[in-house]
Amino acid sequence: MTNLALFVRLEAKKGKEAEVEKFLKGAQSTVENEPATISWYALRMGPSTFGIFDTFTDEKGRQAHLAGEVAKKLMAKAPDLFSANPTIEKVEILAVKTPEMGHH
Repeated sequence: MTNLALFVRLEAKKGKEAEVEKFLKGAQSTVENEPATISWYALRMGPSTFGIFDTFTDEKGRQAHLAGEVAKKLMAKAPDLFSANPTIEKVEILAVKTPEMGHH
C-alpha cells in the first residue's frame, strides 16, 4: 500500500474560478505520464476553493511530482490565478479503500 500523498489547497482570485478549473482538468494528461504518481484528484471544495490530492509509490515519486511539469505550471500561473500561495501539505495515508482490480 502506498502511504505517501500530497494535499494542495488553491484559492482562486475572484473571476478566475473557471480558469483554475480548466487548468486543473488540463493537468490530468501531464500527470498520466508520471509513473510514480499512483492516483491524482483535482477537487473543488467551494465556489473559489480548489484542491489537488495525489498519492505516490515512495518519497522519490512524491519529490519527482513536486519538481514536475504540473507544479512548475502551477507556480508560474499562481500570481495570476490565486489569491494566496498554494498550500502544499505532505500527507501520510493511514487507511485506504479502493475498488478491487478487475471490478468496476
